[in-house]
Amino acid sequence: MDELVGQLATKAGIDGAVAEKTIGIVLGFLRNEGPSDKVQALIDQIPGAEAAIAASSNSGGLSRLMGGGMMAAGTRLMALGLTVNEIQKIARELFVFGRDKIGADQMGEIISGTPGLSQFA
Repeated sequence: MDELVGQLATKAGIDGAVAEKTIGIVLGFLRNEGPSDKVQALIDQIPGAEAAIAASSNSGGLSRLMGGGMMAAGTRLMALGLTVNEIQKIARELFVFGRDKIGADQMGEIISGTPGLSQFA
């Protein structure tokens, strides 16, 4: 997880704590919306990912009010102070990291199998 947090913080120009929260939100979104077997394979390759997902889902009632899907994830990311441009950079970095961990084919299946995600690829 530290490797990924460091990469995101550097490439997107964001704080490490924000990067870690962002990873948890994005992986939680993928777990809920994407092809579960492929997403779990990715999560399994990132030490600390489960803890980051759990920490990001502890936002109480606000998450329930926003519902799910891409819009809710985007709203939560913007609530961390991220701009749309930063979110796009982060998504691209996560995809590159994912390709390195589980391969381009499996990462491609996650991207194509998750509603709204292909616009960030």
